[in-house]
Amino acid sequence: MMIRIALHNPHQLISGCGKSITALSIMNLHTPGRFIMDGQILFAGKNLLQLTEKEMIHIRGNQISMIFQEPMVSLNPVYTIGMQMTEMILLHQKVSKKQAKEQALGQLKQVAIADPQDIFYRYPYELSGGMRQRVMIAMAMANHPQLLIADEPTTALDVTIQAQILDLMRTLRQQTGASILLITHDLGVVAEMCDRVIVMYAGRIVEQGMAQELFADPKHPYTIGLLQSLPRLNGRKKYLDDIPGNVPAPQHYTHQACRFAPRCRFATALCHKAQPGLRQLSDTHGVYCFLWNKEPIQA
Repeated sequence: MMIRIALHNPHQLISGCGKSITALSIMNLHTPGRFIMDGQILFAGKNLLQLTEKEMIHIRGNQISMIFQEPMVSLNPVYTIGMQMTEMILLHQKVSKKQAKEQALGQLKQVAIADPQDIFYRYPYELSGGMRQRVMIAMAMANHPQLLIADEPTTALDVTIQAQILDLMRTLRQQTGASILLITHDLGVVAEMCDRVIVMYAGRIVEQGMAQELFADPKHPYTIGLLQSLPRLNGRKKYLDDIPGNVPAPQHYTHQACRFAPRCRFATALCHKAQPGLRQLSDTHGVYCFLWNKEPIQA
């Protein structure tokens, strides 16, 4: 899959760096008033932006599935777990209701739910946060997608449940061969789960590479700042390092400059005038920064 998009939203503001917006763009699930101005989203040789809504329905939940950040909001509160799971299976597979139920129970068992028959007839509000997240994963994997998008899947869970969910996702990846696009701000989760990492800031990619090389030798000042802000067991500090300033609001984005420049201690006059291009440091490691790329490109 290849993604290159530019988003426009005249009414609503986009918070953060654009991770979740990118995922919603892939699924074509934007809120009203938001649309894609430019670029392409390529999946299995198709540009998803050129597909009709009817064509996207056959891809959504089938070839590409998504686990949302808050399962209580994502699950329909007035339908049982079983009704929601069988509805998705029947939409994409030519099976009977009985077969859809059997598949749903099998998926609930696969995500380590001890009593699938009981959970099948329960409503979302009757389940704990960790159990709801397991149900979301079961629903997402019900049609054996090629790509699973997980948007902060462990954010609302306690540490013990987080570890269980991550172990479950790792196991399912090994069993099914599906690719996982994991969206998270937790660098510990990144180090544990990811093979390849893309770091974003204010709607743009700033660094990309294999997880091991990026953690061992980060190149972009933002990536360096993120890693230096983490507490470490092998050294004691009175204060953790921080990155001065704040992420700019979308209406204050500078399109003809490096967006991290106002917060960067290495910034030069050029950083405030032009957008840095990609400097490929190796076959797998690239960075968008004038420290490594002397030639600017226009946005």
